[in-house]
Amino acid sequence: MTDILVIGAGPAGLAAAAAARRRGATVRVIDSAERTGGQYWRHLPESRPAGREAVLHHQWNTYQSLRQALEFDPGCTIDTETQVWAVERRADGTLRVNLASGDVDGTRATESVVPDRLILATGAHDRALPVPGWTLPGVFTAGAAQAMAKGERIAVGDRVVVAGSGPFLFPVTASLGQAGARVVGVFEASRPSRMARHWLARPWELAGASHKVSELAGYVAHHVRGRVPYRTGYGVVEIHGTARVEAVTVARLDADWAPVLGTERRIDCDAVCLGHGFTPRLELAVAAGCELTDERFVRVDGEQRTSVDGVFAAGEITAIGGVDLALAEGEIAGWVAAGGSTADAPVRSARRARDRFTRFAERIATAHRIGASWSSWLQDDTIVCRCEEVDAGTLNRVAESTASVGLRSLKLTTRAGLGLCQGRICGRTVEQLLAGASGCTAFADGTTTDRRPIAAPLRIGDLARAPQSTETSPHQIP
Repeated sequence: MTDILVIGAGPAGLAAAAAARRRGATVRVIDSAERTGGQYWRHLPESRPAGREAVLHHQWNTYQSLRQALEFDPGCTIDTETQVWAVERRADGTLRVNLASGDVDGTRATESVVPDRLILATGAHDRALPVPGWTLPGVFTAGAAQAMAKGERIAVGDRVVVAGSGPFLFPVTASLGQAGARVVGVFEASRPSRMARHWLARPWELAGASHKVSELAGYVAHHVRGRVPYRTGYGVVEIHGTARVEAVTVARLDADWAPVLGTERRIDCDAVCLGHGFTPRLELAVAAGCELTDERFVRVDGEQRTSVDGVFAAGEITAIGGVDLALAEGEIAGWVAAGGSTADAPVRSARRARDRFTRFAERIATAHRIGASWSSWLQDDTIVCRCEEVDAGTLNRVAESTASVGLRSLKLTTRAGLGLCQGRICGRTVEQLLAGASGCTAFADGTTTDRRPIAAPLRIGDLARAPQSTETSPHQIP
C-alpha cells in the first residue's frame, strides 16, 4: 500500500488526500494552521462555530464533504499545527521530511518521515508592494485582513481603504463589510482597457467557468448595496499618519503603474489593506529539487508530477488560479500519486476542470500583471525589507556602487531579505529593485529568494532533539 504525505490542508491538499484514499493509499495530511481549510476556507474554531459559514464561504459544502470524509477515515491522519522545517534529499534519492508539531511558543515535538510519495500543496501568500508609510500600524495585507474577518470576525478598522490589483480585492472587501468595517474605497491598479482586453478575450472560454462570473456579480452587487467606491487605474501611493494610519494619498496610474502627476487626492481612513497578487510558497519545492517555470511556479506535467520522482504539486504553487483549479489539480495529484492514471474515469472531470481553470488563471495573470514602473512611487526612505529595516535608497545605492550582479552578495551587503521572514514578504520586491538598479535581467549567481533550507523557525533546543540523519546527501539545493 502506498504511503502518501500531503503538505497543506487547503483545497488542493484536501482534494489530493481524498482522491488518494479513494485509490487505496494511506495518507497523512499536515498543516501549520490550527484548523484545516487553508486561507480560502478559514473559519471560526469548533468551540464557537458560526451559523453562517455556508453564507460566508463559497463552496462551503465541498469543504465539509472533504473534511468529514477524511476525518472519519482510519486510513487518513490529519495533523494540524505541524510544520515542515526542512526537506532533505537522501543518498538513495528519497526525501526525508522533517516535522515540528505543537504550539510555536512552547516546546515542540520533532520527527522525520520518508514517504513513498509526497504531494506539495503549500499554497501562496500575499504580495504587497511597498508604499511610503506602509510600516505604520493599521496597514495590513489583504489576506491578513480577510483572515481576521473570516477566522475571528474582527474588522481591521472602521474606515478602510483596499488597494492593489486582482479579483481578490472583491472578496476581501466583502469580508470586511461582513465584519462591520466601512470600506471607503477600493482601488484597482490595472487600467480598465487592460482588464477588458484580457478578461473579455475569447468569451466562449468563460462558459465553463460561469459560476465564477456569478461570484463576481455577487461581489459587484455587494459593492452597489454598500455604496463602496471602486476605481480602476488608481493606487495608494502614500500612507499618512504619526502613531497609526490616518489617511492615504491615491493617484491615477498609467499603464505601467507610474503615478500621473496632478491626479493625487487624500482620503481619511484608519486602516489600509494592500494586495498586489500572490507569491507561491516554494521553499519546500526548491529544497526537494523541483524545477520551476520561468514565472517562478513549480513545473508539473499533465499528471501533476514535478521534475523529482515521487513528488507531486497542486494548487497555488503551480499557478494562481483560485479554488476550482486547486481542487482539480489536487484530485489529479492524489489519484496519480496513489497509482492511478489521468485516463481513469474517476478523474476525467477533474482533468477537464483543470484545463478550463488553467485558462482562467492565465486571464488573471495577464489582466493584473504588476506594472514595470510601480517603484516610481517609492521614496529613498521607504522601507522595503521590514525585518532588517532596509530602505529603497540603500538598495539602489549599494547596487549602483558595487556594480554586483550576484543576488547573494547584494543581500549580504544590504541585509535585505535576511531577517525573520527570510524574504517571504520582501523577497520578490528586493530582487526586482536590485536587478533594476544593477541593470541586469537575471542575477549571475542564479540564486533567488525562494531558497530557504530552514523552512520554518525552530528553536535550537528543538533542533537538538530532532532525529539526526547519518547520510550525506549528494543533492545540492539550487
